[in-house]
Amino acid sequence: MSEMIKITLPDGSAREVARGTRPADVAAAIGPGLAKAAIAARVNGELRDIGRPIEEDAELALVTSRDVDEALELARHDYAHVLAEAVQNMFPGTQITFGPSTEDGFYYDFAPPASHGAFTEEDLPAIEDEMRRIIAADAPLEREVWSRAQLIDWFRDHGESFKAEWAAELPQGEELTVYRAGEWLDMCRGPHLASTGKLDPQAFKLTRVSGAYWRGDQSNAMLSRIYGTGWLDRKQLKQHLVRLEEAAKRDHRKIGAEMNLFHLQPEAMGSVFWHPRGYVIWQALEQYVRRRVNEAGYREIKTPQLLDKTLWEKSGHWEKFGANMFVVPDEVPSMDEDAPVLSGKADLLAIKPMNCPAHVEVFKQGIKSYRDLPLRLAEFGCCHRNEPHGALHGIMRVRQFTQDDAHIFCTDDQITAESVAFCELTDRMYRDLGFPEFSVKLALRPDVRGGTDEMWDRAEMGMRDALSAAGLDWEELPGEGAFYGPKIEWHLKDAIGRTWQCGTLQLDFLLPERLGASYVGEDGERHRPVMLHRAVLGSMERFIGMLIENHAGRMPLWLAPVQAVVATIVSDADDYAEEVAAKLRAAGLRVETDLRNEKVGYKVREHSLAKVANLLVVGKREAEEGSVALRVLGSDEHQRVMSVNDAVARLTAEARAPDMQ
Repeated sequence: MSEMIKITLPDGSAREVARGTRPADVAAAIGPGLAKAAIAARVNGELRDIGRPIEEDAELALVTSRDVDEALELARHDYAHVLAEAVQNMFPGTQITFGPSTEDGFYYDFAPPASHGAFTEEDLPAIEDEMRRIIAADAPLEREVWSRAQLIDWFRDHGESFKAEWAAELPQGEELTVYRAGEWLDMCRGPHLASTGKLDPQAFKLTRVSGAYWRGDQSNAMLSRIYGTGWLDRKQLKQHLVRLEEAAKRDHRKIGAEMNLFHLQPEAMGSVFWHPRGYVIWQALEQYVRRRVNEAGYREIKTPQLLDKTLWEKSGHWEKFGANMFVVPDEVPSMDEDAPVLSGKADLLAIKPMNCPAHVEVFKQGIKSYRDLPLRLAEFGCCHRNEPHGALHGIMRVRQFTQDDAHIFCTDDQITAESVAFCELTDRMYRDLGFPEFSVKLALRPDVRGGTDEMWDRAEMGMRDALSAAGLDWEELPGEGAFYGPKIEWHLKDAIGRTWQCGTLQLDFLLPERLGASYVGEDGERHRPVMLHRAVLGSMERFIGMLIENHAGRMPLWLAPVQAVVATIVSDADDYAEEVAAKLRAAGLRVETDLRNEKVGYKVREHSLAKVANLLVVGKREAEEGSVALRVLGSDEHQRVMSVNDAVARLTAEARAPDMQ
């Protein structure tokens, strides 16, 4: 075997180096500046430690802190390891489990010693101090390859039953690695920075503690999960904490309670109780979506909640999503005290977790001709998914949700035109709804998928052709497509810079084949339609939560639960206030009156805090003149006096939905 290997750099230049040369050695050979800046390397596309030897010819790209995404991933992974070491130093007997990086930080799941009990937020400051001590020690992070037996024995000998269990289940033949920092180690694939001292000790913060089940299974042990946020420097951390503070002010759960929009309770875990004001937002949004899709040529349908298990087996959902379905036996439960409530022998029904199989069944009714295509079927489909309790989050992550769902049945030749039309529809709707900035991503075939490689080749090329024809730039996400086919995703940016994945367009050749959908072509033969799964909002609940947070509760006037309040200065104006409110209601506006015996300044402050957009103040003089003093929330103008008719005309115009202006 040759002792020399060839390293090819991104600029195309090549170097002959000794086998076992590290990326750090290559960086040093190029120059001292790069040697100092390089923190990791991509070797044949794989992200690796800067100190891991290269054993064969390879393409090498050195990674520095300027490669922000990769640098953050490495730093956050390291912070998670430092957190685990700190906790075990401070609380002997703690078992470690998993500690991944996240979108803005990291977490680690621990089994605390019985003598301490679950960790609390009071523990976090001391843990942070210990983390800073570990970082200051600057211990090298060293990669070691162990055998399965070594791993299992070491973890068992050290009382790490969770890690030993996991190590025993890893695939045969897989290279198993640990990373050591001094005397402490953890099983990990890596990569990591060269040493703990490469982290900025002032660029992280532990944020909260929660419970989490081992391996996400409610039948397993409850663990303590410690979350943190980690960055490359303290300036980035400070900016993030400011964003977190602003996000906390905008939290839809907090604002929803303050504005009396909705509530949740344990008796309906993951399902929303919409209050009158909250349901006003829902109805206004649903009516807007309905007008837009009707205008785009969709036909609205309604499909059943309960469908037999056999349909889900045919569609492939039972195998893929069965664990997340609510299943109902098709029998009358027994009320006999001496008999089980359910026999266990009945056929099974499932509450639908998605609408697509039912839409195929609607398409199949009657003979379809190529002249009937494209056929666009839309539904505000109420779905249920059995999400773990710990994964639920306000109205953003729920068990019962309603999708603005639709499926387009078309021919191969119509894919591009239909996809482009949907791209144009999403652009129009997102701008209407206050999200003009978005990015587009194309999720490609996952490891677990239906259909043939040839089918996926056609589907992925069809999506690329559609995006090109729509004039959109996109990023590709290998391995993140849906079970049926590739998926275009729309990621929206909100008012404080966060991104939310909402709209999707998925090309599917598989489901029509599984469920036997067909149409008669121009040649008189039967053909399979192509199915485009699409949604703009995603789910009504989540999108309303986004709207609340994006606008900090100050909804656009057309969505506002209360569009105006008529408030009196003196009780002599009560009757006049009711007359003004009646005129506003007659014009279609959502109006309330405030006739309380309170000072007008108090009323102004109270309704401003309640996010009421328009306050019409009336007193004795306004009653005599037939006028109102209009105050607009957030306006620099103190107030403007105008006639009632002018106020009605102005507010009516401002309250029109975007598609009706």
